[in-house]
Amino acid sequence: MPKVALYNQTGSKVGDVELTDGVFGIEPNETVLKDAVVMQRASLRQGTHKVKGRSEVSGGGRKPWRQKGTGRARQGSIRSPQWVGGGTVFGPTPRSYSYKLPKKVRRLALRSALSTKVQSEDIFVLEGLSIEAPKTKEVVQLLNSFDVNEKALIVVADKDENIERSANNLKGVHVLTVEQVNVLDLLKYDKLFITKEAAEKAGEVLA
Repeated sequence: MPKVALYNQTGSKVGDVELTDGVFGIEPNETVLKDAVVMQRASLRQGTHKVKGRSEVSGGGRKPWRQKGTGRARQGSIRSPQWVGGGTVFGPTPRSYSYKLPKKVRRLALRSALSTKVQSEDIFVLEGLSIEAPKTKEVVQLLNSFDVNEKALIVVADKDENIERSANNLKGVHVLTVEQVNVLDLLKYDKLFITKEAAEKAGEVLA
């Protein structure tokens, strides 16, 4: 089982903690990680693009000139696709880009992302994290205690409004509960702060 340092909120080491081997100590599957990221990014697309087809553009109710005898090409409407102002052929229409990967693949991707953080030593396990009132400086002090200037993801066991509101004004800092942890955010943020309780909970759920 991977053993990592356990820190308190002020950045001091208070011991070591063993993480679940099947969640934090596997060989990361890069192919599955990529598939999970592509799926998440596809699901974030709004898909609100729209162009007008031939049946939707205005005008063109009558034939512009007679079929024969003019010397010009035959035309049925001035709103055909070849005309300026005509309809668009096979243009984009509103649709959903979202799709789902198999459950086992999604779980493997999460385990791979968490194991990547452990292998790259970009994970900090906290003995606990509590903020009495929403104060941005509390989160700033936490980051400064670990000399973290990069983007950071904070994972807690249960929803804590004080922690979330304290991090809201910080660009590059995001707070999630264990249930909300996803591959895209784990790879997007450079450093991972996770409470011991959250790590144990993730180990139980994803093992």
